[in-house]
Amino acid sequence: MKEMVFSPGDRVALKTREKTWNGYILESHDPEIVLLKLKSGYNIGIREREIISAKTLEKLKKKEEKKYSPSVREGKKNVALIITGGTISSRLDPKTGAVVSTDSDDILNISPEMSEVCNIIKIKKPFLKLSEDMAHRDWVELTRISVGLLNEAGIDGIIITHGTDTLSYTSSALSFFIRDLNKPVALTYSQRSIDRGSTDAHLNLICAAKYAVSDIAEVCIIGHENTNDKNCLAMPGTRTRKMHTSARDTFKIINSLPVARISKDKFEILREFNARDNSKKAKADVKYSDKVALIKIHPGMGPSILDYYKKEGFRGIILEVSGLGHVPGKESGKNWLPKIKNLISKGVFVFAAAQTFYGRLNPNVYSAGRNLQKTGIIFLEDMLGETAFVKLSWILGHPFWKNKVKEKMLENVAGEVSG
Repeated sequence: MKEMVFSPGDRVALKTREKTWNGYILESHDPEIVLLKLKSGYNIGIREREIISAKTLEKLKKKEEKKYSPSVREGKKNVALIITGGTISSRLDPKTGAVVSTDSDDILNISPEMSEVCNIIKIKKPFLKLSEDMAHRDWVELTRISVGLLNEAGIDGIIITHGTDTLSYTSSALSFFIRDLNKPVALTYSQRSIDRGSTDAHLNLICAAKYAVSDIAEVCIIGHENTNDKNCLAMPGTRTRKMHTSARDTFKIINSLPVARISKDKFEILREFNARDNSKKAKADVKYSDKVALIKIHPGMGPSILDYYKKEGFRGIILEVSGLGHVPGKESGKNWLPKIKNLISKGVFVFAAAQTFYGRLNPNVYSAGRNLQKTGIIFLEDMLGETAFVKLSWILGHPFWKNKVKEKMLENVAGEVSG
């Protein structure tokens, strides 16, 4: 095979002795290797000399940008859309084979059925980030934009599109940062970019739209209930965790229940909820401290890391402890108990959250838990570690709560602790 006429982005069939490979040509930096992205999403390299024949199935067409034009249909409620980035705002780069963010309104064109549910009358794009790059300041900006839209006459709810990796942190932040929530806040996502036929964005967006016009005034993550394309769940923002790297139904509710099951044809309420109240005004309470750490305890781990956080001026620490509430406490040089007690005595707030996905802490079952309890650490029942991290950041941002930090952490502010 001496001559092949195709370019990055073209869909081709390459025949070797073993089989015929179908996929998209990627840019290769080795002239002897043809790089191909398969339908499965994996990339393979084929030596040019091994290719018996090549056929171009589809040439890459330069995409024509379509700008979304909002249209208001009578009898439909009005929704605002906030686009923050992530896979749901991304598409494949044919040169590298990577998924990259794009500033595009294609996110709306992927689900034209949304127009049958609501009018998208406003679009905000405060930033375009993959969610691993999100930080406290982004939660603040997102909160302020959300509150402004929630208090705007004529807007019935909001949809926020977001990357999956840290979506549960953002949903927790909005649950605490938005006080007196008056309308629905739907956070949704996609595990597969919107230019792929297998994208989960289509159903998630439709279900998010249906949630945004509902009577439920809660911050919820809207996403696939399972791996098919039939139903989504409205999952409470402080009780939901990403559980799979790539599956459509990556988000699971921990120690709680879904608010609703949503499909293209149905909206089923599954439990009691905080109701919409258009007469109320939502408020932004965005005070926070970024001097909070989340530490996972592992076997053989020594406590010296606590010295680092104390030296760096950290004010609060969430320890993800093992079992019902345990840390290493016997082996010489690995005993956490004196270090935790000393840290607390110097004014650092230390809390325990469970490493396990389900259940709640109970330090009274084993002597290890009882000994840990004597240090002064506070056990956070069944609160998720990432939720506890966000909540402690928020609480420590309020100087007038200085003497009430423990009480505020145990107070059920946004459904983060079971009764």
